[in-house]
Amino acid sequence: MPNLDGRSLELQTAMADVATEVHAVLDRLVPDGGGETGEARLAAAMRYAVLGGGKRLRPFLVVESASLFKVAPMAALRVAAAIEMLHTYSLIHDDLPAMDDAELRRGRPTVHRMYDEATAILAGDALLTRAFEVLADPAVHGDPGVRIELVKELAQAAGIAGMCGGQMMDLQAETESLPLEIGAITRLQRLKTGAIIAFSCEAGAILGKAAPQLRHALNAYAHDLGLAFQIADDLLDIEGSAAETGKDTGKDSAANKATFVSILGVERARAQALLLADQACQHLDPFGAAADRLRDVARFVIERKS
Repeated sequence: MPNLDGRSLELQTAMADVATEVHAVLDRLVPDGGGETGEARLAAAMRYAVLGGGKRLRPFLVVESASLFKVAPMAALRVAAAIEMLHTYSLIHDDLPAMDDAELRRGRPTVHRMYDEATAILAGDALLTRAFEVLADPAVHGDPGVRIELVKELAQAAGIAGMCGGQMMDLQAETESLPLEIGAITRLQRLKTGAIIAFSCEAGAILGKAAPQLRHALNAYAHDLGLAFQIADDLLDIEGSAAETGKDTGKDSAANKATFVSILGVERARAQALLLADQACQHLDPFGAAADRLRDVARFVIERKS
């Protein structure tokens, strides 16, 4: 991350600390299976994927939003781990030959390359279902109403009105060569990427039984953050390298895929990402200085190199 001033260094340290804590929780929640059984192979593929590093941005958003409402740290970490399981499932499936046919993820061979396609599909399925099992556990929150709300909201964010719906729009636009205007791309990315980011930001408010207006403020922040994040991803696909990003680059342009960058151009896309990051920060005004790290995240997502 360029221009490493005191605040950005503090953010990097905080993100690394949360990543370490979430890794430890994931290590406990995704057991190795033991032995030479089919379950052991499946567990090994799950662990290969979910313990394979990454920015852990979504877990960090959960932990930071939860801190605004004095939520118990372990409760926030369990929710953060559940979201990382679901996010990892989406990456495993997104990398499959039927989708992006990617060879690299987080600097390592993708799960279907490391194992095989069938194992990759099952590993994704198992991580998805495990995520909801974790959210439903009383260890997350003593109030069953809170746990039900978490399950419901994540299901909506991941389903047809969220990530899966956005992915279908993306595939359809590519396979049917449908021209997308900026409004359609914005909606696509709001579903495909933004919905899970929005849930990550709202999860802390759900855990803390926050007032509706505060939950709305976090949702608005997440909306702009998610679009800024996607524009940065589109820029990295053009300007980044596999060594920096840890995944294949240049695939969008090679497939003649409509993106924010292909429509707006590099400079206008970069300016739009800056504008969205600034707007995201403004939505955090009700929280005052307590939300400074979330403000720093808005800058991080547009300056990152991976």
